[in-house]
Amino acid sequence: MKQYLELIQNIFDNGVVKEDRTGTGTIAIPGAMLQHDMSRGFPLLTTKKVPFRLVASELEFFIKGITDKQWLIDNNNHIWDDWANPEKAPYGHDEGSKKRMREERDLGPVYGFQWRHFGATYKNFDTDYAGQGIDQFAQVIEKLKTNPTDRRMIVMVWNPAMLGQMALPPCHYGYQVTVSEGKLNLLWNQRSVDTALGLPFNVASYALLLHLLAKEAGLDEGQLTGFLADIHIYSNHIDGLKEQLTRDVNKYPLPTIKTDEFTSIFDWKYKDSVIEGYQSYPGIKFDIAV
Repeated sequence: MKQYLELIQNIFDNGVVKEDRTGTGTIAIPGAMLQHDMSRGFPLLTTKKVPFRLVASELEFFIKGITDKQWLIDNNNHIWDDWANPEKAPYGHDEGSKKRMREERDLGPVYGFQWRHFGATYKNFDTDYAGQGIDQFAQVIEKLKTNPTDRRMIVMVWNPAMLGQMALPPCHYGYQVTVSEGKLNLLWNQRSVDTALGLPFNVASYALLLHLLAKEAGLDEGQLTGFLADIHIYSNHIDGLKEQLTRDVNKYPLPTIKTDEFTSIFDWKYKDSVIEGYQSYPGIKFDIAV
């Protein structure tokens, strides 16, 4: 968690002003790395409140390969509300475009579709894709159980042929799993990092995925590593992050995670995993840049 605040300070000290797709404006640095040993606790920020329920339900959405944002809405998760398949609701900043994007359920072949059906032809959110494409996620799990020293346990989400159908081209575009000394490690790559809103979610999401994969494979939890590019602070997030920098990173210990009723990662539901001992400073309001 100290690394996160150091990253924010680095952007303030060394970042350059850049224009961006949303028109909001950013200050950014070109790249950095974050690393966390899972034996030290679950990396949920303590310098502001992070809603683990939203992190976990989005991960279940990915694992299931769902592309219908109504599933998230039904589970009281609204982080994808403003996005839609651009072939059905073209991206735009005008109010008409924003309304069409909010009303369209189909997100297109986003993260989970690429995890579970890479290469399949995408049609609609309610199409049955069983047996279509490459199930990269299942392949990684099979290798974990049969050949854990394999260095090819990789899931890629960046699919150039389908970017035009995706509600948002993937920010975190791939991850790799390795095993060493009986511990499962996970490394993810990210092309674009919204430091205030997105990064705390990304860290917690991949930490949760590491936790679940370790349980699935009967391994201990090892290192979580993020390779980050274009790490930026939106101009309307500056004040909130400056407030966060004043908070004591050592005031609260990291929480722990528990998943007792675990049978299979494919049957896992987000309510099965519980964060214990989570204490934090209050949340900070950050508006999303669409």
